[in-house]
Amino acid sequence: MTDCSVPVSEGTRVFLNFSVSLEDGSEVDSNFGTDVVDFAVGDGSLLPGFERRIFGMSAGERQMFTVPPEDAFGQPNEQNVQRIKRDNFDPDAELEIGLVFSFADASGGELPGMIIAFDDDDVTVDFNHPLAGRTILFDVLIHRVEPLELH
Repeated sequence: MTDCSVPVSEGTRVFLNFSVSLEDGSEVDSNFGTDVVDFAVGDGSLLPGFERRIFGMSAGERQMFTVPPEDAFGQPNEQNVQRIKRDNFDPDAELEIGLVFSFADASGGELPGMIIAFDDDDVTVDFNHPLAGRTILFDVLIHRVEPLELH
């Protein structure tokens, strides 16, 4: 028999619904109305600033948290804004302000960057997370909390 009163903490698997919204109420992401998602605390699925806020919550609890940028997606960093030579882009590419391109990073992964300016010579790309500098409203409903099985 499993103990249903286990609170969210290190060494637990959490089953939840959540939504992420901006302060103006616009929703960025939500899985309310769909299947519950689960993760093991500390596995990197949730940002640490979100994860810490649900510690101590139990099955059946719902809370809304205001998460400042420092605990969410960080503050924008000027060093994440890069000027790239226009000829690095496909000559047929239709460039637009706000368009997101995928770039290869040093480790061979993909890094999204948003075009914020361009001319005939250079394209200015912002690699900051789109939610950097934003305060996030994090709405969480905990369905189940289980101790992780130790193998």
